[in-house]
Amino acid sequence: MVEMIEGLVIDLDGTVYRGNEAIEGAVETISRLKTAGTKVVFLSNRGNISRKMCREKLSSMGLDVSEEEILLASTIAARYLQAHGEGRQVWVLGEQGLIDELRIAGVPLAERPEDAGWLLITLHERLTYQDLNLSFRAVRHGARIIATNSDRMFPGEGGDCIDVAGMIGAIVHATAQDVEIVVGKPSSLMAEAALETLGLPPERCLVIGDSLESDIRLGHAAGMRTALVLTGSTDLGAVRLSPIQPEYIWNSIRDVSSVLGIERSKMN
Repeated sequence: MVEMIEGLVIDLDGTVYRGNEAIEGAVETISRLKTAGTKVVFLSNRGNISRKMCREKLSSMGLDVSEEEILLASTIAARYLQAHGEGRQVWVLGEQGLIDELRIAGVPLAERPEDAGWLLITLHERLTYQDLNLSFRAVRHGARIIATNSDRMFPGEGGDCIDVAGMIGAIVHATAQDVEIVVGKPSSLMAEAALETLGLPPERCLVIGDSLESDIRLGHAAGMRTALVLTGSTDLGAVRLSPIQPEYIWNSIRDVSSVLGIERSKMN
């Protein structure tokens, strides 16, 4: 048993759900942990949705959370541009959820790509040539590039799906301009926001996720303990070949009871 774990930093895609389907036992486990007083924050590289949209999705699965308990890459990108964007207008290669987060933060949005000082790239599941071309024009007119995350894939209902790396690759290769900052996991921006939300020191927190590169790497860099679940994009073969090693490897998030010292009978 690990002592003094008081807060959980929980990934969403591949840990709590796949696509629109909750992973078996995840919702019940998290609900009982919250009822028992464990502090929880959901930390996701999803940049194409807003916290409101995410809360509604979790609620539809039976999980009662507040928007304050959700930190998405869209949230952190909006906060970063609010603080460091120098008032420059932003052109978005992405979807409405990201735009909503930017508006909540008061970040100015460009009406034309030529007016943008920043191009913000995130997952775009309805991407068209026009979307790419307008973003291309923004960069050609001087916009600097920022991305919510650089993940290559995420676990969907029917299998792995291309993620933001695909959108980044198209723009970077076409413009010959690099991404200046990636705000999502495993960046320190995400870790710091999670710890601030929990109000706990890193040694009292545990990161639970399905990605070695984003979740486990973030936990290690921030001084948090880590648990990899096998319900998402990583299998045991990948773990054996990776230099990134979690403290725990679980079949699913249901195994969290073993490290929190909660009797399994109370979790079922």
